[in-house]
Formats: sequence, structure tokens, C-alpha cells
Amino acid sequence: MGSDHGYEDGRPPERGRRGHSGERGLSLSTGQLSPGVLWVLSGSPGVGKSTLARALLRRFERGLHLPVDDLRELVVSGLAHPSLDENPEATRQFRLARHAAAFHARLYVEAGFTVVVDDVLWPADLSVLAGQWTGLDVRPVLLAPTLTVTLTRNAERTGKAFETSLLVPLIDALHPAMRPPDFQAAGWAVLETSGLTVEEAVDALLAISWPTH
Repeated sequence: MGSDHGYEDGRPPERGRRGHSGERGLSLSTGQLSPGVLWVLSGSPGVGKSTLARALLRRFERGLHLPVDDLRELVVSGLAHPSLDENPEATRQFRLARHAAAFHARLYVEAGFTVVVDDVLWPADLSVLAGQWTGLDVRPVLLAPTLTVTLTRNAERTGKAFETSLLVPLIDALHPAMRPPDFQAAGWAVLETSGLTVEEAVDALLAISWPTH
């Protein structure tokens, strides 16, 4: 796989063009590019969503990773953190971040990028976002390693702005509640990644059969 310099013909794009109004505009035309694929990865914290997303996207010439947590944490003042207790403001902020991710995912997919959105999503969340993804090739996957493997992966995570051990109670509660049969019934694929390396998990993702559109 060659490196992607970002230009169709090796030359940088024009910086803008004059429209009828005289203002500079930005063209998002894909030219000859076909729309990309939109992957949606779910699973409890610690299952490896972000790691797998980045590894998957490295297989493509153009790839964009949209972790919903990262969008949510762009809030400078008033950020509401997830917890096991009911928190309407946290719920609202998650909803905002998910819809922002859905919007940007469509923009990039239509520009020829392969996109991965990752979040702790439930089976029905897919139908909530589907209205923004009409006509796209959407591939939702629940990552379902065992609880033991998930806790181990969580403990090994680095580069987080918080102590990962704080997520253990959340993982203990969410992991068993995210039942693969419930996801499969809602149209998700399920991938058990416990015994797989990251690259093996990417191969398994790419080997999943999807309905033709």
C-alpha cells in the first residue's frame, strides 16, 4: 500500500475559486472518487475500538477516524462525564457528539474516505443515526472479547487523560449488558476478538460478508 500524498495528480489543489459573489469557495467535489465505506464500531470501554479503527484505516488510501469520545471532550466548559448514575446532561452531550460524528462521517464518506465511528452504542442507536446515513455503505460491528480480556486491555491502555482503573466498574456493568444476540437482531455483525492480534482482527473485519446495496 503506497503512501497517500492527498492530491489526485501529485499537485496541490487550488486554494479557492471566485464564485459569482466574488468570495472564495471550497469545492468538496470527489471528482472520480467513489464514496467510501462507513464502519461503526461498538463495545464496552476497553474492547479495543480505537486501536482496531486506526489499524483498519491504515489499510485504505484515505481514512478518517471519528471517536465520539474525542468529539465530546472538545467541550471546554461544562463537560459532563459518563457515569453509572443517571445524568441528563451527559446523555445530551453524548447525543450531540454522536450526531456531530454522523454528520462528519457522511461528509468524508461522500468525499471518498473510509470512515470509522466508534462509541459505546446500543443496538437501537444505529436506527437513530441511520437517517443521516441514507444511501451510504454502513457496516456496524460489535466488538465482543471476553470480560477478562477487556479488563486486561483496559489496564494496558496508555495516553488517556484519566486513570483507566476508574472505568472498571463501568466495564463490569456494560460488558455483560451488551449481548451479541441483541446486536445481531438489530443488524449488527459481532466479532469476538479475544484471541486475535490487532492485524488478525482487521482481517476478520474485512472478511465479514455484508448485504449488497
